[in-house]
Amino acid sequence: MYMSQSELEPRLFVAADIDSALELNNANSPSVGEIDRSQLEFLIEHSLYSFAIGTAQLHAFCITFAPGAPYTSVNYQWFSRKYSDFVYLDRIVVRENMRNQSLGAKLYAAVEQRMLKDRCAPLLTCEVNLKPPNLGSIRFHNRIGFSEVGQQDSKPGLTVSLLAKTIL
Repeated sequence: MYMSQSELEPRLFVAADIDSALELNNANSPSVGEIDRSQLEFLIEHSLYSFAIGTAQLHAFCITFAPGAPYTSVNYQWFSRKYSDFVYLDRIVVRENMRNQSLGAKLYAAVEQRMLKDRCAPLLTCEVNLKPPNLGSIRFHNRIGFSEVGQQDSKPGLTVSLLAKTIL
């Protein structure tokens, strides 16, 4: 199936993406936490930036938060205690059959470009599962310039590496 180049470029997340994003998110548990529709709507409503890739079918999406968001994620709270000025990338999901096509890198680049344009924060933060290990995500984040700034047990059986990248 041929896809136009624009079909594979990040765009702003829109309300019509909710159902596809929910399905995509929950198909990727435990790499990202499973959520319901109202939780996803809450995340989008309170996000700083949310991007999506795909029009006919949603291929990927990401959601970010600024400091002070009404978000109770233990990982977001960890960054909130450590830093006063940051952007937290809460979740990034790429459809399995679309992996290894740079969609994740394109979403990160869209967030970083927007951060630079808006001059909103010098630091992009996120976490990656260490237990259970998400080896692909660990390699990816190392490759695009993230460094570990801490670790924590987010919940029983889940240990994460807390990552940060300076955005100049």
